[in-house]
Amino acid sequence: MSGGVALFDCDDDGLLDVAVANGSSVDRLKTGGDLFVTLYHRIPQRTANSPKFENITASGGLTRKGWGMAVTVVDYDNDGRRDLFVTGYGRNVLYRGQGQCKFQDVTDKSGLLGSGFSAGAAWADYDRDGDLDVFVTRYVFIDLNNLPQFGSSQSCTYRGIRVQCGPRGLPGESDLLYRNRGDGTFEEVSKKAGVSDDNKYYGLGAIWADYDNDSWPDLFVANDATPNYLYHNNKDGTFTDFGLTLGVSYGESGTEQGSMGVTWGDFDLDGRLDLFISNFENEPNALYKNMGGNGFIDRTLPSKIGQPSRPYVGWGTAFEDLDNDGWVDLLVVNGHVYPQLELTQAKYQTGFRQPFLLFRNLSDGTFAEISSEAGLRALPPASRRGAAFGDLNNDGRIDVVIVNLGEPPTVILNTTSNQNQSVTFNLVQAKVNRDAIGARLTLRTSKRSQIREVEAGASYLSQNDLRLHFGLGLEEKIERVEVRWSNGEVESVPGVTANQIVTITQGKGITGSSPYVAREPVQSGFIR
Repeated sequence: MSGGVALFDCDDDGLLDVAVANGSSVDRLKTGGDLFVTLYHRIPQRTANSPKFENITASGGLTRKGWGMAVTVVDYDNDGRRDLFVTGYGRNVLYRGQGQCKFQDVTDKSGLLGSGFSAGAAWADYDRDGDLDVFVTRYVFIDLNNLPQFGSSQSCTYRGIRVQCGPRGLPGESDLLYRNRGDGTFEEVSKKAGVSDDNKYYGLGAIWADYDNDSWPDLFVANDATPNYLYHNNKDGTFTDFGLTLGVSYGESGTEQGSMGVTWGDFDLDGRLDLFISNFENEPNALYKNMGGNGFIDRTLPSKIGQPSRPYVGWGTAFEDLDNDGWVDLLVVNGHVYPQLELTQAKYQTGFRQPFLLFRNLSDGTFAEISSEAGLRALPPASRRGAAFGDLNNDGRIDVVIVNLGEPPTVILNTTSNQNQSVTFNLVQAKVNRDAIGARLTLRTSKRSQIREVEAGASYLSQNDLRLHFGLGLEEKIERVEVRWSNGEVESVPGVTANQIVTITQGKGITGSSPYVAREPVQSGFIR
């Protein structure tokens, strides 16, 4: 399966560091496994186009071994230092931040140990008590001492080739919701809250967002080969699944899909968050337009996203404005799950290693697939999984770090050379939830209004930069910035200008700013 990646600043130097989940093998797992996570520290340097990283996993104290899946980073105890939470097979790991990229394993006393095959993780203050809570999906039940026989049934063959089994044909697992008690420990409340997944679907991606604009975080769960969930927050500590009612549980043909990665974003600038899901081969990636009180409508084919994605297996993804024109685009990383398909590549369009898909938002409800024009098709194909998005070199353009199955990660720098402007926001809440997880920022110009929310857990088992990035197009002036904090309070912030990183502190307005790093002249597109 393989897992995700997180972008965050572990030493407060203003540069993004990288945490990558590590898989393992069945044989190694029986004797302890591999390190759950690898931590890469960004080495400060002047050159924006060639960021360098060093592996500081050992010095960081990240010693727990196993089989890692999701990586998320939050300040769960609100002590001003970010913490690492990694899900995995058989157990999860919580590392409490000590500052300066040092961590302490506090899993056993935290209550987040978990069990089974945990996959996705996403954080939010769902009950608005000030403390961050975490939802964890679980995938399939696997007994290492009694594994399914390779190629033993119809569900263990693909294109006539014997392959590993699952998920169909294997038992599923329920999901978990951990409520933060505020004392460094968590209580598992999934049944009480109504999100336990008694159907035991194959849970993978998870993401929180306020899809109905009522100021409370709701939860979407991407299930593999089974219907998806959209849990509406009832504002009393419980949730109701409206996925089927609102039209996002199944694909347009009415069948379940192999859903993996997920992202929310307002692709049409109507003030409502829309939903995008990456899916399995022959099940096109799905785009659902948020119609407010009328639920969601499937725009997969009319948006021109569906057909280009049909041959591929999609994983990490995000709505991000990659060319800073004020309209969010979509990047999807792909890769098959069956290495045996390398034997059939001459017969079929795609094999195990697959290319990127980059969809440019044309601002009319449709997208154009431009991965070749952007230089992404020139990169070697791989079987990719998690992807995290953020501005690695602080130049005002969104970059990507990607997990490749069985290979080193890929770092892709955005070198788009147009003159479009952008602005990046670092939100700081007072007293509780310092990183403002769940806060929404609305930015208005003379031409458009954009919204973004701070997320901790998105894409495929990954976490994007907590800073919020907005493209502004050419010579577009910011007229109004409004922040709705996670407790529902709304604050207007005057005086914001483009082409800088702006820190906004709750109740204090702008408390810091720094201009973007000067861009270096390179060929437009992406570089690896």
